[in-house]
Amino acid sequence: MSKLVTIYGGSGFVGRYIARRMANEGWRVRVAVRRPNEAMFVKPYGVVGQVEPILCNIRDDASVAAVMHGADAVVNCVGVLNELGKNAFDAVQAEGAERIARIAAEQGVARMVHVSAIGADADSNSEYSRTKAHGEAGVLSHMPNAVILRPSVIFGTEDQFFNRFAGMTRMGPFLPLVGADTKFQPVYVDDVAKAAVKGVLGQAEAGIYELGGPEVKSFRALMQQMLGVIHRRRVVIGVPFFAARVMAGVLDIAKFVSFQLFPNHILTRDQLKNLRRDNVVSADAKGFDDLGIEPATLESVLPDYLWKFRPAGQYDDIQNSADNLRT
Repeated sequence: MSKLVTIYGGSGFVGRYIARRMANEGWRVRVAVRRPNEAMFVKPYGVVGQVEPILCNIRDDASVAAVMHGADAVVNCVGVLNELGKNAFDAVQAEGAERIARIAAEQGVARMVHVSAIGADADSNSEYSRTKAHGEAGVLSHMPNAVILRPSVIFGTEDQFFNRFAGMTRMGPFLPLVGADTKFQPVYVDDVAKAAVKGVLGQAEAGIYELGGPEVKSFRALMQQMLGVIHRRRVVIGVPFFAARVMAGVLDIAKFVSFQLFPNHILTRDQLKNLRRDNVVSADAKGFDDLGIEPATLESVLPDYLWKFRPAGQYDDIQNSADNLRT
């Protein structure tokens, strides 16, 4: 019988790519998610019955254990960028990650891969970064041979980075950025999936790997590159941190007084803390080279999915060619 992997958050942005690759490796894949009915798109990743979405709440021991039963490996991709309801940073990224590792150890699961983030730091003033570090520590306390992946900002067809800002260019001539000079090292989502698969297959040594693409650029430079891809001219404006602090504070207060009826998906005070720090691979960190993976460039991927934000969409190049002929 083929081996089984349980992927927590397996229908999310990163998880779906890992699920597809594990199915291609011939493994049976359990996709553990809160809403299985919304994850049915993963089923065609394999043959009939090979990939199955299953209900799971990582805040509950019994739920985590049930979907892990019989698994040869587990992957944890669950994380939140913004707290909402019971899905707080600590409950999901610290307690949830440790719960998965503890139960994996109890059930004798051979391998675990945990997806964290660059910037994970137990001493950080950001709760997001602090709970990411606590989650890593919790994983290693129970599964010391785990592979932990720390990607920089991840890009790909379903991302909430380039898609979000490309969408903002439709609203006016200006593109405001908080932390315009902060550096990022964007990494392609499928390259992160390749790294996770190597961890599951035992082709990566235990430890922490920081994953960044081949290019390190400022937030401003990344947006200028994006504007070139979508054929739009916009004035990129750097928003001072003191002004951003006021805006984030107002939005967080609105979320609190509305009892989260108006969640803050724009800018939180915690996100602002992370935007003050560069998000790049450390000089002495293990990374893609140690995994034998050559990461994709932005230039080779962005046009494949950002074309829809061009003025004429998929016909933009044709329209520009016709305009040039007329002139």
